[in-house]
Amino acid sequence: MDDVSLDTPSPERRLHPWSWLFVLLQQLKQFILPLAALLVFGARKGDGDLWISLAPFIGIVVLVTLAILQYFTYRYVIGRDGLTVREGLLHRSRREIPFSRIHNVVVHQSLLHRVFGVAEVRLESAGGQKPEAQMRVLGLRDALALEDLVRHQVRGSAPGHAASPDAETQEADATLLSLSTAEVIRLGLISNRGMIVVAAAFGAAWQILPERMIEQFFRQGAKQAFGYAEQLHLGWLAGAAGVAALVLLALGLVRALSVVLALLQFHGFRLSEDARRLMVERGLLARLRTSVARRRIQAWTLQEGVLHRWFGRRSLRIDTAVAEKAGQQDQRALKDLAPIATPEACDALLGHLLAQGAWPREDWQPVAASARWRLLLPTVAWLLPVTAMAAWHLGPWAWCALAWLPVAAYAAHRQSSRMGWSLDEHLVAVRGGWWSRYWRFAEIDKLQALRLSRSPLDHACGTASLWLDTAGASGIAAPLALRFVPEAEARATFERLSSALSRRRLRW
Repeated sequence: MDDVSLDTPSPERRLHPWSWLFVLLQQLKQFILPLAALLVFGARKGDGDLWISLAPFIGIVVLVTLAILQYFTYRYVIGRDGLTVREGLLHRSRREIPFSRIHNVVVHQSLLHRVFGVAEVRLESAGGQKPEAQMRVLGLRDALALEDLVRHQVRGSAPGHAASPDAETQEADATLLSLSTAEVIRLGLISNRGMIVVAAAFGAAWQILPERMIEQFFRQGAKQAFGYAEQLHLGWLAGAAGVAALVLLALGLVRALSVVLALLQFHGFRLSEDARRLMVERGLLARLRTSVARRRIQAWTLQEGVLHRWFGRRSLRIDTAVAEKAGQQDQRALKDLAPIATPEACDALLGHLLAQGAWPREDWQPVAASARWRLLLPTVAWLLPVTAMAAWHLGPWAWCALAWLPVAAYAAHRQSSRMGWSLDEHLVAVRGGWWSRYWRFAEIDKLQALRLSRSPLDHACGTASLWLDTAGASGIAAPLALRFVPEAEARATFERLSSALSRRRLRW
C-alpha cells in the first residue's frame, strides 16, 4: 500500500490478484458435501445421463466465475475519517465504515496465505452480527499498513499518511506478555482441547457414518482385544493392570494432542500495547494478528483449575463489545489476554490495564450462610430419586450411591466459603468455585443494566441476587452476578450501583 494523504480520499483499490482463489476455496468449503454427493451418486447411476455426470464440474465452474466476479467488482477507498467499500455487479452496495466505529482489527494468515504472501483483514464493530468489512485477501504489506492506519486513526493521532509498518513501528509497541514454547506446552498439558476435538470427531462420525459401521467397529475391536488377552492367559490382576495401562495411554495421547493444538494456536504469543489499543500476535502455521481498543473491554475473567494450580498458573480472558453470532465463538476474536501466566504476571497485567481499579482485591464480602445447603440442594434433588429407582430395580446395593452425599456436602461447603463479592467506586467483582476457581469483574462505567431478583428460596432465606449486564458478555464465562447476598445488602448495593450508573456516562 503506497503512502496515502488523508486530506483527500485515495483512489479506488482492488483486492490482491489472488483473492479470487481464496474466495473460491471458502465457497468450496461450504459446498463440498453437495458437490461430493453429486459426484458419487451421479457416477453410481450409470444410466448415461451426461448432465448428472457434469453437474459437479458445472458447479465448480460457477463458483470460479463468482469468485472472479467478486475480485473485479470489489473496491475500497481509504478516506480521511473512514473506509468506503463498494461491491456487487447486479446488486450493488456501498458501505461507509468510520474509523471511530471499528472496534477490532483482525489480520489472519493461514499457511496458504503465507505461501502467497497475502492476508485476510476483518474490521469489526460492536453492532453487527458479522464484520463491517472482510477483505479476502490483501497483500501482506497492504494488510499491515491498513491495520496500522486504523490503529492510528482510532486513537486520534491522525498521521499525515498511512505509513507501512516497519521494524521501528513494531519496536514502538510495548510488550506486556510473551509466551515461550515451554509455556505453550504447559498450556497444552493444562487444557482439554484434545478431548474436545476427539469428542467432536466422534460426534461427527456418529452423525455421518452408518450406525451399523460404528457398531461393528467397536464390536470387532472388543473381540480382538479380548481374544488377544485370552491368548496371553493373564490373571485378573494383570488384566486390570493392562486395562489401566490402555486408559493411561489413551489419556496420554489425548493430552499430547492438546499440546499440539496449543502449539498451533498460541506459538509465538505476544501481547503488546500501542497507545490505547491491545494487540495479540500468535500461531505456528497460521499467523493471527488481532487488536482491540482498551475501552472496548467490557469484563474480565481470571480462571484457575486444578492443573493450573499444580503448574502455578492462571488464565486471563476478556469480553469485548464486538458482537458474535448466536451460539458461535469466533476463534479469531481477541479473547485471551493471557492464555497461561503466573498469578503474579496476571495481577501485574491487570494492575497496568485497570488504572483506576485496584487488583488483587482484599475486601471480599462473604455470602449468606444458607448458601452451603442451597448449593447442595440440586445434588440431593436428583441423587435421591435416581438412587431409589436404582434400588427398586437392582436391589439394596444401589443405596451405596448415597455415599456421594458427604462428598457433595463437603464440595458445597468449600464452594460457599470461597464465594464472595467486592465493590468500590470503580470496580465490581465476584469470585466463586472451589475445584475450578474464577474471578470475574467489570468497571462500573461498563455496566449497562442491573437486575435484582428473589426466588422462593431467597424469600425463605432472606437473600437476593443482583445480576449485572455488560455489552459483549461471553456465553461460556461465569455470570457477573452477586448471589446469595443478604437482602438488605443486596438492596443497598443495587441502590448504590443505580445511583452510580445514572451519574456516569457509559463507556463502551
